[in-house]
Amino acid sequence: MKLHTLLAIALLASPLAALRAADPVKAEGFTHVKTVGAIDEYTLDSNGLTVLLMSNRTVPVVTFMVTYRVGSRNEVTGTTGATHLLEHLMFKGSPNFNREKGNNVDQFLETVGGNYNATTWLDRTNYYAEIGSEHLERYMAIEADRMRNLWLRDSDRQPEMTVVRNEFEIGENNPTEALDKEIGAAAYVAHPYHHSTIGWRSDIEKVSIEKLREFYDTFYWPDNATVTIIGDFDPATALGLVKQYYGVYPRAPKPIPQVYTEEPAQTGPRRVMVKRAAQLGVVGVAYKTPAATHADTPALSVLASILSTGKGSRFYRALTDKTLTTGVSAGVGFFHDPSLLNIYADLAPGATHEQVEKIILAEVERVKAEGVTDAEVAAAVNQQLAKIAYARDGAFAIASNINEYIAAGDWTLFYTLEESYKKVTAADVKRVANQYLQEDQSTTGWFVPLAPVAAK
Repeated sequence: MKLHTLLAIALLASPLAALRAADPVKAEGFTHVKTVGAIDEYTLDSNGLTVLLMSNRTVPVVTFMVTYRVGSRNEVTGTTGATHLLEHLMFKGSPNFNREKGNNVDQFLETVGGNYNATTWLDRTNYYAEIGSEHLERYMAIEADRMRNLWLRDSDRQPEMTVVRNEFEIGENNPTEALDKEIGAAAYVAHPYHHSTIGWRSDIEKVSIEKLREFYDTFYWPDNATVTIIGDFDPATALGLVKQYYGVYPRAPKPIPQVYTEEPAQTGPRRVMVKRAAQLGVVGVAYKTPAATHADTPALSVLASILSTGKGSRFYRALTDKTLTTGVSAGVGFFHDPSLLNIYADLAPGATHEQVEKIILAEVERVKAEGVTDAEVAAAVNQQLAKIAYARDGAFAIASNINEYIAAGDWTLFYTLEESYKKVTAADVKRVANQYLQEDQSTTGWFVPLAPVAAK
């Protein structure tokens, strides 16, 4: 049985709602910040590293994750995609741990049978692994080492650039992804969410290794990171290891640059059109919404579910059930800064962009005018609570979940968001629909398929 399956069983047998952290340990060099639910937060006094501990000693498995508060939000023209490319280079080794020595991070994790991953998004980058608890120290040593001792060589950048460029091209060939990129670029004119995380092609190809090193040396420091440990470990021992391996680094020598650009008020609707070779069209509509930590986020998520989730949803009945679309999705961005509620409709054969867009807008206006039912709210809330439950299926999933709350600016949303959903009412949904789903705050896009050009 796999490691993550064992810990999933253990956590499901002991629901998170019932779990509470033991009294926080006193560890030399650490300040206990707070305890919420089963999670203790500490700060490493010497360098400002944040540490989250969630101990569950049911099975001998542990997940270790480090989240850096840097993502494409921290990029500018010329370095778009740098965070993602640097994530790839973080697996290329250091003088202490590398492939030549046979102890590189991926070699080690594959040897011990660990599940591991690294991801980049708008507000954060994270590196994490799920391993047998007896391997915690060795993995922590490797992870901590690459925080500051990474090899950054152009001989590694060049092949990884082609890998990233291939990812970029895959996205360009997906109609919804291509449209989403254009809508985002039009919706944000000043804020760096204007740039997609993958970056612009020319930046991916041309960014220098010196620029990537500058990026690394700016953001990869203890006071810009959170270490999260979940599963089978002794808290005092774990903190001792964190101090041993991360305590060797100082705080960043200069203040970590903060994003202070605010998106200016939008004063009218915006439109984009993408024409590329494809089979079927897509209609997208995006509305400006507040940051993830805003009190209206749960009601907006419930609204999105009512509009698009399941065969009872408004869009399914108005569009998919009438063979105008093959599917319609709606979702609210969950990010550090104000985001978007995105609606995407995949057109069925024979349907036109005009008629599908007209119906989408009519359904939005109907919600604004008439509101929604208590039954719709109850079903949508249950859908959101189910998503939360699935996102806690084992320590690996919990770490991924907490990662997004760290990025949004408040890890305690891991606990409080569930209760916020339960408080959403039909009146809340109607209010947020009228407040945020305004034409002057919208960006509408069409993906128009073109027939492939025949080869001569």
